[in-house]
Amino acid sequence: MSIHSPIAFDRQAGHPDGWRNRLLIWLPIITGLIVLYLPSLVDLFRGIWGTDQQAHGPIVLGIACWLIYRKWPAMWRLSDGQLTSPTVGWSIFVFGLLLYILGRSQDILIFEIGSVIWVLAAFILLMRGSAALRAQWFPLFFMLFMIPLPGAVVDALTMPMKMAVSYVAENILFWAHYPIARTGVILQIGQYKLLVADACAGLHTLFTLEALGLLYLNIIRHDSLFRNIALAILIVPISFTANVIRVMVLTLITYHFGDEAGQGFLHGFAGMVLFLSALLLIIGVDSLLHLGVKLRHSNRSERSAA
Repeated sequence: MSIHSPIAFDRQAGHPDGWRNRLLIWLPIITGLIVLYLPSLVDLFRGIWGTDQQAHGPIVLGIACWLIYRKWPAMWRLSDGQLTSPTVGWSIFVFGLLLYILGRSQDILIFEIGSVIWVLAAFILLMRGSAALRAQWFPLFFMLFMIPLPGAVVDALTMPMKMAVSYVAENILFWAHYPIARTGVILQIGQYKLLVADACAGLHTLFTLEALGLLYLNIIRHDSLFRNIALAILIVPISFTANVIRVMVLTLITYHFGDEAGQGFLHGFAGMVLFLSALLLIIGVDSLLHLGVKLRHSNRSERSAA
């Protein structure tokens, strides 16, 4: 066991004095990570990350790296003078390395890419201890959303989700007096038939929206525990609702402007509608929760005054 030496702090900025210079200590580790995982990243960009279903992967990776950098000063501050964890750190490192070797050699992406989380956690424990790992828990957790899921799991969960999205979209449009019918995941509106694809209402889309919601939750950082937990739980139905909105938008575009419009530029526009609607729903639900918490505190204050 070792104990870190004291570090001077810039109290106004909240940063350890010279903390950027201390990043140089991590350069050998960063170099090793690049050498280890660069071939995997190249394969991902040439393969599964180039598809519509997994296009969120590099975005999640970039945001996770930014979050790690953003939390770096807090990590140094919280871990100053704390014990490192060499035994646990080396155990986790060996486990992560074995995961990488197995995944890389057998082409199991969930092991190969997932191993980076374990390896990073091990380095943080070895260099700065458990307090530093607690400071960086969310960026490491966020990296889960960039890991490609096994095809069997995706296929098993995607079909029920597409059925549910198709059912809700059909009923809402039928209620709005549109000539629409449904057979499985095929919607027929007027003379047009639309297949609800995996990219429109699949598990990958749900994962992307979940990542968006959790990122919003982490950045906002509410003081109310109830508000945080409620919003985290409600992200799931919000994601489902956003998927329904996307399918409805594509259906209406096809009905009013024709099949070419539905499958052309406006199809990509519907994708932007998906994320915009999800973000607006998250902000709207968060505002309602804020109002509820505010009213609850107001009622408590009135009762205490009485």
